[in-house]
Amino acid sequence: MMHATTDLQAAISRWLAHLSGERRLSPRTLEAYGRDMRDCLAVLAGRVGRPLALADVAALKPADIRAYMAARRLDGIGSRSLMRGLAAIRSALRYLEREGLADASALSAVRGPKLARGLPKPLPAAAARRLADPDLRAGEDREPWILVRDAAVLGLLYGCGLRISEALGLLRRDAPTDRDTLVVTGKGGKTRMVPVLPQVATGIADYIAACPHRLPADEALFRGQRGGPLSPRIIQLAMERLRGGLGLPDTATPHALRHSCATHLLARGGDLRAIQELLGHASLSTTQIYTEVDTSRLLAAYRAAHPHASRG
Repeated sequence: MMHATTDLQAAISRWLAHLSGERRLSPRTLEAYGRDMRDCLAVLAGRVGRPLALADVAALKPADIRAYMAARRLDGIGSRSLMRGLAAIRSALRYLEREGLADASALSAVRGPKLARGLPKPLPAAAARRLADPDLRAGEDREPWILVRDAAVLGLLYGCGLRISEALGLLRRDAPTDRDTLVVTGKGGKTRMVPVLPQVATGIADYIAACPHRLPADEALFRGQRGGPLSPRIIQLAMERLRGGLGLPDTATPHALRHSCATHLLARGGDLRAIQELLGHASLSTTQIYTEVDTSRLLAAYRAAHPHASRG
């Protein structure tokens, strides 16, 4: 760190050792944080015309942080990389503040860059439906009831637009085996009622019949191999295996099934307010992102098929 004096270099080294030993960050993250800190010190040292000392960092002002952000922008750094850089600086300053060597308040007055909200990437409808078919994984060396369980969970995510935490948070008594609705507890403990398609209800009933573990009414509906509550990671791994079989991209995650539910409903004329209630969005603006998805797909299809689209 040629832009830092010996005392500051030693403090930064202690911070990185803290992240490695106590926070157990990965080597790749540590390397990125160290690089971000070096970039910051280079910008700030250029402002004062000399290497920075620990006392300079202790006296950082919001204007110094904004100058760093502006310089990185001029270097062509994107918002996500800049956000990571700010996270590294914030982590270092808070560490030094705990050591009594700096004041981290300069960062509280600085707004981070706005991140462009990416559009959800829905799955093709045919692929989304097939994911709820346990026969799709018939060749795997897995107990049959596990394949039925995974298919039931994935069917809930697509058929009812649930978050994975909502599906795995269901109790046995919540199972829609004798009704066509389901009461779901979402973010903030808010409950909502969602309709359940016959195919989804059948998948859950098949799982209950196949599950070898006891399913008391007030305990988790979906169980792991040893009988405990099912981990989201297990469903994520199942989805990874299914991705390969169906030739789906890495964006085909369990959460993508929720996006697919909303997008496919909208494409078939679903009411935006009804979709908002189904998904449990607090704001209609959150649901409106699916109108952008549907429009982008429509334009892509138009450009690919319309005779005038290929003309210069």
